[in-house]
Amino acid sequence: MLNSKLKLNKELFQKSAEKRSTREGFGLGLLEAGEKDENIVVLCGDLKESTKVDLFAHKFPDRYIEIGVAEQNMTGIAAGLALSGKIPFMASFAIFSPGRNWEQIRLSISFSNTNVKIIGTHAGLMHCYDGGMAQCLEDIALTRVLPNFSVIEPIDFHQAKAAAKYAAKHKGPIYMRLGREGTPEITTESTPFEFGKAQVLVEGDEITLISSGPIMYEVLSAAKILRAAHKVNVEVISSPTIKPLDEVTIVHSAKKTKRVVTIENHQVSGGLGGAVAELLSEKYPVPIRRIGMPDTFGESGHYSDLLDKFGLSAHHLVNKILSILKDNE
Repeated sequence: MLNSKLKLNKELFQKSAEKRSTREGFGLGLLEAGEKDENIVVLCGDLKESTKVDLFAHKFPDRYIEIGVAEQNMTGIAAGLALSGKIPFMASFAIFSPGRNWEQIRLSISFSNTNVKIIGTHAGLMHCYDGGMAQCLEDIALTRVLPNFSVIEPIDFHQAKAAAKYAAKHKGPIYMRLGREGTPEITTESTPFEFGKAQVLVEGDEITLISSGPIMYEVLSAAKILRAAHKVNVEVISSPTIKPLDEVTIVHSAKKTKRVVTIENHQVSGGLGGAVAELLSEKYPVPIRRIGMPDTFGESGHYSDLLDKFGLSAHHLVNKILSILKDNE
């Protein structure tokens, strides 16, 4: 089922498939980037172990700055370092950055177009145990609206590692959205990551599913069921770069299937689905359905239970997609 040309993990759906988080992949990628470029510095708001920048901090203590619980201050310091020629990565939970310090990000990083990389971990429902107050389900909307910003949400460990190394070389502000929970590895070390490019993970011609982030595992699981049990020839696209979108790949798929569904671990408004809907409404209007958090806050619980409660687990996706196909007959 998986697109073999992309060198994806053939053991994805086996019980033995290794599970690692995107924050772990980022941490390793940042460390490797730091070994090659001494201009990289890291700032953190008292969460270095949780955000996985502790690897960098231990190896390069003179290039690590512990800010404490002061995300607004961290933003200003990061902007100043960037203007001085450094490449600052500032890490915190997504609910705090870009959540708490959005105005400072807008002025000091976006408006000033400073070369700062904002890392938001524990994004979406993956901040599962601390409840709706701490689950940032609005961060894509907050960052993709900002001029000069790029927005990246890797789908798994390997892609996050590659994205971190890319971010170190990219000129301009980036927001990278990362997850807490380990999920099966979809890609491999040799799977390419190209900024601004989407990847067709499964080729099909009946309906297009577009997603980003670790929830892609649920999407691929749903696609497997749809193809095997319901004979629906779905196409699955990974869009780890949410801004800028890969217009060519998305429009080409929409022209082929004539139906598009977006799936994300984010509010249904303002995220990946909104970006895709904006694109297709201008370039190639087709029926589109956005699946995400239905204008509500999350709650405490195991990650898998929350996905199930809010209709984002594979079996719910299957039922929703079958309903969409029936409505469009």
